[in-house]
Amino acid sequence: MDIAIPNQKIEPSLRAAMDATPGELAASATLSTGTSALGLWEIIVLYSGTPEMVRENFPEYDITFLLGNYAIFRLPERAIDAVAASPLIIYIEKPKRLTFEVLSGKRSSCITPLQENAVSALTGKGVLISVIDSGIDYPHPDFRNPDGSTRLLALWDQTIPPDPSRGFFPPEGYSIGTLFSGEQINAALFAPSPEEQFSLCPSTDTSGHGTHVAGIAAGNGAASDGTYRGVAYESALLVIKLGSPAPDGFPSTTELMQAVDFSVRFSIAEKLPLVINLSFGNTYGSHSGTSLLETYLDHVSDLGRISIVAGSGNEGANDGHTGGKLRSGETRRLEFAIGDYEPSLSVQLWKNYWDEIRLSILSPTGNTPVFLSTLPGSFRFSLPDTQLLAYYGEPSPYSLFQEIYLDFLPTRRYLPAGIWTLVLTAQTVTDGIFDLWMPAGAMRSLMTRFLTPTPDITLTIPSTASNLITVGAYDAHTNTPAAFSGRGFTWNTNQVKPDLVAPGVDIVSTAVGGSYESRSGTSMATPFVSGSCALLMQWGILQGNDPFLYGEKMKAYLIRGARHLPFADTYPNPQTGWGALCVADSLP
Repeated sequence: MDIAIPNQKIEPSLRAAMDATPGELAASATLSTGTSALGLWEIIVLYSGTPEMVRENFPEYDITFLLGNYAIFRLPERAIDAVAASPLIIYIEKPKRLTFEVLSGKRSSCITPLQENAVSALTGKGVLISVIDSGIDYPHPDFRNPDGSTRLLALWDQTIPPDPSRGFFPPEGYSIGTLFSGEQINAALFAPSPEEQFSLCPSTDTSGHGTHVAGIAAGNGAASDGTYRGVAYESALLVIKLGSPAPDGFPSTTELMQAVDFSVRFSIAEKLPLVINLSFGNTYGSHSGTSLLETYLDHVSDLGRISIVAGSGNEGANDGHTGGKLRSGETRRLEFAIGDYEPSLSVQLWKNYWDEIRLSILSPTGNTPVFLSTLPGSFRFSLPDTQLLAYYGEPSPYSLFQEIYLDFLPTRRYLPAGIWTLVLTAQTVTDGIFDLWMPAGAMRSLMTRFLTPTPDITLTIPSTASNLITVGAYDAHTNTPAAFSGRGFTWNTNQVKPDLVAPGVDIVSTAVGGSYESRSGTSMATPFVSGSCALLMQWGILQGNDPFLYGEKMKAYLIRGARHLPFADTYPNPQTGWGALCVADSLP
């Protein structure tokens, strides 16, 4: 058993990754996020002072400075401790992997009356919607003007490497991807052949997720004679395709932060009110709104005429969360299954730092439990066909909470399938609450799950950020719950999340290739609210009815109009928040 006492400025999962061997790092889908084949590590940094001071102290590293005192460093692993030791550095986190998370939907959300008002129809005109997702099928008729030109003001594809010989450059101040202006997209659209179009703007949406989301928020319905027209169908569009690092194609939180950062700077330069649509999330963190990603988004949402809308995720029925409350002296056995062919698995346990809880683990084939130390630091244990990496964290400068991070790695090709047992023994506790999360369902086998799951506190991060408008899903066809929708409230801080719900089951919207398709998920519910925010900004800011209709005030307007659903008895509640989107009733 190895023990290392950590620098408390370094997040536990980052320290666990640094303490892992190269083989363990390669085997762990969670720990390897943020590392590259070039041997560089990407980290999220909160710093004090000015960017110039940071650059002067760390001239040898590639640094992207974000709004506020946030930055992304790319540096060798051996340099991370030295960076953390600097008095300029406040806290460091590692990137996390992200996963995805119209006609009847518009009617049930009280949008249609606003679009069809003969005197003052609201269309989103004059408002910018930034869709940060998997890209967009930019030739689709629903994203083009009547003359065939693009409705996109810009498209930043983080997956296309810069190539000056082809005129491919990243946005100024960033180092990844290629930014295509509206003029470049138009040149591609009016190219004489599909081959030349692709050469001029080779950005595609291979999953169709971003195309579907953008259509709900802002598609103009041109390919369906208006039948499948989106919410803010005359809004301007900024599309950012998040980077997709190998080998699994999941982007990371550092790419998301840069996308949000660019969206804000772009909207300021264009002098347009901004709505940011986020349909990505992950399950790593305390779910209390205190990670650097969440505090960064809270900071950005306070900067001006901005509303950020995020989906609550699709983890409600994925059996990836469990929790409870212990009394002093009580022992609780928590069983979880690892399915066949699982290459690795991480589990986080979060509790209050002052509660003393002892943890032991029993494998499917083991007769003797492994007891974990309660000292802070890294530990390594050998179990049958499994290497267990454990890390006991300490409270960060922003949180009272303690994380115990566990990473199960196979000594052969896959982890042993079967029922594992975590035994929690409360020694001296005050609150006694504990919660555990696995990775999102998209990152693990269907059979890998807690055997006594709880659907509450299954919000994905960053939807737990305080200032974001968090959107869950319901079935608007039947006015019934969507079991998959991530539920609240936030862990330990009990903020009301989601803030509201919107239609998210069998939503028809734009598809790659110029057609339409039906999809379900909170990713589909989120753009209903994003488009509605654009309508309200048009009414308030641009038509002069309320020039301060953004940020928390936007959330207040949406809550004011939210309607109660028949399956919920009390409001707010963890499943629907304050109720279902009803934009017409949000207007005074």
